[in-house]
Amino acid sequence: MSKVRTKDIIEKFQLELISGEEGISRPIITSDLSRPGLEMAGYFTYYPKERIQLLGRTELTFFAKLTPEEKKSRMEQLCTDVTPAIIVSREMEAPLELIEASEKSNVPVLRSPLKTTRLSSRLTNFLESKLAPTTAVHGVLVDIYGVGVLITGKSGVGKSETALELVKRGHRLIADDCVEIRQEDRDTLVGSAPELIRHLLEIRGLGIIDVMTLFGAGAVRSHKRISLVIDLELWDPNKQYDRLGLDEEKMKILDAELTKLTIPVRPGRNLAVIIEVAAMNFRLKRMGFNAAEQFTNKLADVIEDGDHEDF
Repeated sequence: MSKVRTKDIIEKFQLELISGEEGISRPIITSDLSRPGLEMAGYFTYYPKERIQLLGRTELTFFAKLTPEEKKSRMEQLCTDVTPAIIVSREMEAPLELIEASEKSNVPVLRSPLKTTRLSSRLTNFLESKLAPTTAVHGVLVDIYGVGVLITGKSGVGKSETALELVKRGHRLIADDCVEIRQEDRDTLVGSAPELIRHLLEIRGLGIIDVMTLFGAGAVRSHKRISLVIDLELWDPNKQYDRLGLDEEKMKILDAELTKLTIPVRPGRNLAVIIEVAAMNFRLKRMGFNAAEQFTNKLADVIEDGDHEDF
């Protein structure tokens, strides 16, 4: 099933339906739009018929200079069985030939008061958001000092309890248990909560709590770009954990790679504070300050100076 249909953009952008009403349930499969200038001139070899077609002042002014036979032919070729819609911008009159062709092929002809460029920009943004690749991850997403932190780990390790402590410390919850992720750009992942569990936290022994009701609207947000993944795992005494922070692990979600930190869990460790500091340290690294590298460089200098003193 397609995520977007022609009727969705009619409602979203309050477009006027001129003709082709039977086709308003057609699927829209791409966020790319087309301004059929070459097609108006008769070149249909590479016509992207699966795209929404935008007719602006330039296209319609050229179209008006064609002969009656050319007008009819061009519009019949423009209206195909997979074209989701043809939109006329600037509230201009739709050509009679277009209306007749659209009724034959059931292609919706719509009209917008917006200028073509602005309409194109708004439509593209809307469709890219709706048609972006999506996935779902088991975990908790929290906004910590402006950094979207995805907390993962096995069931029962303490993800939700840590998120509750972070909310109490003034940070904001986006999603608990299930995080819906969409890829808006090559390296941009945006997480949100499913509608059914939005603003809810499940705490074992307490049950389900509504974070917005308990802590206020400032304790939640609807979506957030994910920048950092923190994986919680039970402490393994036989495992060597990174003590300097020089090794940077990556986690791939869809086509994007995110920085991943593994934090061992055991009694006495304040996970909320550790994750809070991890988010702040991540921000510092993005600004060019890496404490681990500076320490390593200083240590190397001390060792080098000591070697010289031996001689």
